[in-house]
Amino acid sequence: MKNTALTGIHEKLGARMVPFAGYNMPVQYEGVTAEHLTVRKSVGIFDVSHMGEFRVSGPGSEEFLQWVTSNDVTKLVDGKVQYSCLPNGKGGIVDDLLVYRISPEEYLLVVNASNIQKDWEWLQQNNTFDTQLSDESDQTSLLAVQGPQATQALQSLTDINLAEMKYYTFETGTFAGVEEVLISATGYTGSGGFEIYVKNQDAETTWNRIMEAGAEYGIKPIGLGARDTLRLEKGFCLYGNDIDDTTSPIEAGLGWITKFNKDFINKAELQAQKENGVTRKLVGFEMIDRGIPRKDYRILNQQGETIGTVTSGTQSPSLNKAVGMGYVNIDFAEPGSEVFIEVRNKSLKAVVVTLPFLK
Repeated sequence: MKNTALTGIHEKLGARMVPFAGYNMPVQYEGVTAEHLTVRKSVGIFDVSHMGEFRVSGPGSEEFLQWVTSNDVTKLVDGKVQYSCLPNGKGGIVDDLLVYRISPEEYLLVVNASNIQKDWEWLQQNNTFDTQLSDESDQTSLLAVQGPQATQALQSLTDINLAEMKYYTFETGTFAGVEEVLISATGYTGSGGFEIYVKNQDAETTWNRIMEAGAEYGIKPIGLGARDTLRLEKGFCLYGNDIDDTTSPIEAGLGWITKFNKDFINKAELQAQKENGVTRKLVGFEMIDRGIPRKDYRILNQQGETIGTVTSGTQSPSLNKAVGMGYVNIDFAEPGSEVFIEVRNKSLKAVVVTLPFLK
């Protein structure tokens, strides 16, 4: 089990630690609901140093990324970030990721912790371009400071004007006394905020300074439990639950990051899906009957026949109702469709709704 550079801090704070994607990670400190509401109402700090970071450089970088990712990399300019996925050549997804353009010949890819090795091998295997890849995951720590008070909480630590940073942009500069820190206006909570990339040796200092600067704004440490409920309220996909090697980006509602104005891995199959339609689709649903949907629960029609499977579910702390996502037969994918979730052998009523749950 790997530790992050901040494991000692989490243990001192009394976090409940769990194994996650090969790392020893804090799942909660004071409790998922309290932490969730802290991020929605003020500001919280997450250690997400388990995420993977790959640097792509060389004259063929753009051409390489056009081929291996689904989105159109040519739309990026220096300082811009793009959400994308890696099609696997069989209609599924190797991983979803963020692509940072540092310069025309240098990019940073941020990938899911559970897929670091798989992604690395996939990129190496498909690198027939004039491109160098380096895996910086083990040297890099990543802090996410999220919530409506994030800008105010962090501004005293840097000369970068955080309030002027647009969503999905980044800058590199001095932060918390540390030079060459990459700060991006990204996150996985839907409450605004920043993600801060530092070298491992600077992680503890950076964490402590953020906690000091954010104290007057009520900053608190937040675990992976609340990270999951926050992302689910916003309808963000989680790899391994809502998307994987068997789900296509078209089925998953990720057609918006799948651009057919270029050539890329598996383009023909995905384009056919877009043009001809798919047989199942990822949808959001709210429970009408009392009960919490969980991953792998069956989704049924009124006759009790299986029409799909739950991929994510929780009791939403912001909405105070149970919500979930899952794949259903296309006939039941329209908002307003009545479906039933099988919870402990009971068939509980739910309704398909437009994502995100939290508007």
